[in-house]
Amino acid sequence: MEKIKQYFDRIGLALPDPIVPNSELLKQLQFAHCTAVPYENLDILRKIPLSLDEDALFDKVVTQGKGGFCFELNGLFAWLLKALGYQVTEYAARYLRGESSIPMRRHRVMKVEATDGVWICDVGIGEVCPRYPIRFVEGEEQPQFDECYRLDKDPFLGWVLMDLYHGQWRQFYSFTEEPQLPVDYIAPMFYCEKHPDSPFIHQEMFSLKTAHGRITLDGHLYKEFEDGSVMARELFDEELPDAYGKFGLKYEA
Repeated sequence: MEKIKQYFDRIGLALPDPIVPNSELLKQLQFAHCTAVPYENLDILRKIPLSLDEDALFDKVVTQGKGGFCFELNGLFAWLLKALGYQVTEYAARYLRGESSIPMRRHRVMKVEATDGVWICDVGIGEVCPRYPIRFVEGEEQPQFDECYRLDKDPFLGWVLMDLYHGQWRQFYSFTEEPQLPVDYIAPMFYCEKHPDSPFIHQEMFSLKTAHGRITLDGHLYKEFEDGSVMARELFDEELPDAYGKFGLKYEA
């Protein structure tokens, strides 16, 4: 219970008493996690080996106050949900947004069974994405904030999360209902960490959700997204320490 309390402190929530694994708590947890724990690739850039061991993830995200990317963040979030009494099944997903062909499975998502429904949860995406869980039903439009999502079925891709973009539905990511074990994520994580085609090895890819949007840092390009507007500017080297600090990270020249 002490580790659960530390996790709640990390994401700025009070530990409820009693703990009821329902959809309301799940909604609070996903939003709090997305707005407190950054999506970031700093260890990859610094060539610090990644680990999917639950104790190592807890130390990195909770004790050290860092973030991570999907394999780390969703892995640790799954641990928390299981500890709270949720039934969690993890899947391997294909990230489709912006792709011209079907990509490999290199994303980690989870199905979460609460006392009052079944949901898709994901706290491991840096781009605009659901800040609340998505109800696991086909075809239901699910608005949240100024965004809207739905789950479709495709004969090859399986379940496809769609998002509404400028009035048109586009594919976000897809997954099939084949349960994954932590060991199944080692190979795709190694690709993201080491492969020359990986987008994670070249420059900062930081993102942190807010109540009204998100902030991002890609190399020297800092952006603030708020209620549909975007403020963007290139940072000077001397501004990077403060920019890192917005994500709770420590800059090293």
